[in-house]
Amino acid sequence: MNWYMAKIVYRILTGDGTHKPQFDEQVRLVQAPDKKEAFDRARWLGRKHEFSFTNQKQQPVQWIFIDIAELHKLPDLNDGTEIYSRLSEADHAGTFIDIVHGNAEQIRSSIAELTTELI
Repeated sequence: MNWYMAKIVYRILTGDGTHKPQFDEQVRLVQAPDKKEAFDRARWLGRKHEFSFTNQKQQPVQWIFIDIAELHKLPDLNDGTEIYSRLSEADHAGTFIDIVHGNAEQIRSSIAELTTELI
């Protein structure tokens, strides 16, 4: 069996759908013997996780499966193996770096809270 990284894309529709189009791109791990079965399994997962609910404004909200946007076979998984990379351009380097540091601080804080709860 091989591991694949699949990007599953959903469209999010709220109310009558007259809002700015929204999409959810989820990266999921899929285990399969070959790429065809990985693609089929990823599509099955995409359809399986479609859902609808009513929001606080009593509007229907739908997560509608679109398709698989990316499918990549992963190398053997070892400590430090790169499984995803994305190049970005930002209008302001400092702002981008501040966001990354802020995200890292949130992770550190959640780890500290978890450690405190365990003690």
